[in-house]
Amino acid sequence: MGYTVEHTCPQCGAPVELDEADRLLKCPYCDVTSYLCARDYVHLVLPPRAGTEDILYVPYLRFKGSVFQCKDTAVNHRIVDITRLGIVYPELPASLGVRPQAVKMKFAGPTTTGDFLRCDLHVKDVLDTVDRHMSTYVAPGFFHRAYIGETVSRIYLPLAVKANTLYDVLADRPIARLPDSGHGFAPFIDQNPRWQITFLATICPACGWNLQGERDSVVLTCNNCHKAWEAWDGKFTRRSFLTVRGNGRNTLYLPFWKIRARSSGLDVRSYADFIRITNQPKAVQDEWEKEDMWYWIPAFKIRPDLFLQLCRQMTVTRRDLDMVEELPEDTLYPVTLPHSEALQGLKVTLACSMIRRKMMFPHLPHTHFTVEESEMVYLPFADKGQEVFQEHFYISLSKKTLEFARRL
Repeated sequence: MGYTVEHTCPQCGAPVELDEADRLLKCPYCDVTSYLCARDYVHLVLPPRAGTEDILYVPYLRFKGSVFQCKDTAVNHRIVDITRLGIVYPELPASLGVRPQAVKMKFAGPTTTGDFLRCDLHVKDVLDTVDRHMSTYVAPGFFHRAYIGETVSRIYLPLAVKANTLYDVLADRPIARLPDSGHGFAPFIDQNPRWQITFLATICPACGWNLQGERDSVVLTCNNCHKAWEAWDGKFTRRSFLTVRGNGRNTLYLPFWKIRARSSGLDVRSYADFIRITNQPKAVQDEWEKEDMWYWIPAFKIRPDLFLQLCRQMTVTRRDLDMVEELPEDTLYPVTLPHSEALQGLKVTLACSMIRRKMMFPHLPHTHFTVEESEMVYLPFADKGQEVFQEHFYISLSKKTLEFARRL
């Protein structure tokens, strides 16, 4: 379950609500659309009750995403949603429970009054906890892990100190008795947090037209000059894309990252190398020796088992497709998995394509990828009632599955 964030429109100041995965903020009052950018991850506060003074904000680090682990002869996966206390203080709650889902939060910024405690917990520490829960932490037979499609945020719980007692401001109840000498939090206060949410105007940098996208899109498109843009380091960066034209009406175009890469350790430089190393039941053709190795990764979040299935099936099958650099007129499914996340799927794709895993998995820790080229490809999926079908790769996806994927 996601959370809701209250904010004000950067254009007119009207109140606007955002869901957890939202990137586009469209104001219902002035109709201006802005794109949300954060330098690392967003900082959120559970708002205290009106009139509360001397607030002490305690940090919690939240991770939500898909975890893939190559262990023994299997590629294990699971969806993880975990929150952990960011400081060492045994009397404080170890987790926030359901409060981030039950309370509308706000962005932490320069105008937020109160003292913020420094967060000593890092994302790696949270992920180590996830690994322990999956029983693969420094375990024999463990070769690789990847975190794909993750959302990382820092959430602050408001507390107050009254008469040597630490109070939960939201629940209005005491949670810890403090020493008579004081609460001792002063050395841990972040004296000058410079968190700032940046909103980019959704104007095409090339032609000045309005960019298009869904609320959770990480890539926006321009219907005027037919270019695609991904927000990176506080600005829009152009992403090359191609489209495979579909046949018929009511076609849904799903985005995929097509990545040309070579690897060392397990040396894969051509499609022939890939077939040999993964031991596919195919006779290697002479022309495959000169054919570059391209990996297909979904550019949208989807259940981990289907993510692996799509990566394996499309990468192994590969097709010579007629593609054009123009946007289709039919419906575009939003790009919700950024390019940086797709790169983490390269080794997972290689691993799940292997047939002789007992022999090949031990080489994964020493395998490294060099990306030579990347492009986004919109593939047409024909409407088949409850499903959509891709004729080139023979892929069927349930519409319910795609709907659920928007909430991952």
